[in-house]
Amino acid sequence: MEPQNLTGVSEFLLLGLSEDPEWQPLLFGLFLSMYLISVAGNLLIILAVTSDSHLHTPMYFFLSNLSLADIGFISTTVPKMVVNIQTQSKSITYAGCLTQMSFFYLFGILDSLLLAVMAYDRFVAICHPLLYIVIMNPHLCGLLVLLSFFISLLDSQLHRSMVSQLTFCTDVEIPHFFCDPPQLFNLACSDTSISILLYCMGAIFAGVPISGIIFSYTRIALSLLRVSSSGGKYKAFSTCGSHLSVICLFYGTGLGVYLSSTVSSSPRKGAVASVMYAVVTPMLNPFIYSLRNRDIKRALQRTLSRKV
Repeated sequence: MEPQNLTGVSEFLLLGLSEDPEWQPLLFGLFLSMYLISVAGNLLIILAVTSDSHLHTPMYFFLSNLSLADIGFISTTVPKMVVNIQTQSKSITYAGCLTQMSFFYLFGILDSLLLAVMAYDRFVAICHPLLYIVIMNPHLCGLLVLLSFFISLLDSQLHRSMVSQLTFCTDVEIPHFFCDPPQLFNLACSDTSISILLYCMGAIFAGVPISGIIFSYTRIALSLLRVSSSGGKYKAFSTCGSHLSVICLFYGTGLGVYLSSTVSSSPRKGAVASVMYAVVTPMLNPFIYSLRNRDIKRALQRTLSRKV
């Protein structure tokens, strides 16, 4: 097939999770429900943190930004999927595909960086409690969030710029529910050696936050080993429980998708596995923090009682 310049491709076709017509109503209801639950849960976290003065601390400031990033992360993919199912259309414009990919990386990397920032916050709180207020001052907290955002923005624009250089054949069917760059590389007719650079970028942008998280919790664990009382250890580490659960969920599902894509040659199975980190993780994060955190539960109770 003759390759055509990317600017001549007006749209791609998102094949979704299943092309069986009998599955479409179930997928529509399931993903619409998951999306609404995710947005509502994360908005409640943001509302609780902003409206309760007891939660105006660095830890909850980062949590509210994580919830905001989760809303953006799930809003990048699910609404388009739901609209396509409802309208029985599979198309997404070329510009829309690149924009969706950009926002997916923007909020995905932002999630990862914020988790690393939150790990650093817990490290300072546990290992340097007397200096916590001095170190984690409002200026540093704001700077860390802004820096995380701009790094994520840089990564997303680099991905967009590189993918926009590809040329495609007439086959523009993407066996996924969103514009996933690896799937776009599979469709490209031009030289895809640039994908090596993208994978290296991905390793760097994912590896640095993971290294920061491992370093922070290693120092936390070593610090807790020096605490004599078991009650003191539990009290200190209990503040990390929710954060560790979210880290395991986010990186565990992401790693699972990567491993499943390397083991399985079926793109459709990879798309199904991607649901875990692209949809399920943003939906579960608010429940993990609200169910395991008494401060959040009390703040939500006070906020909701005032609204009623």
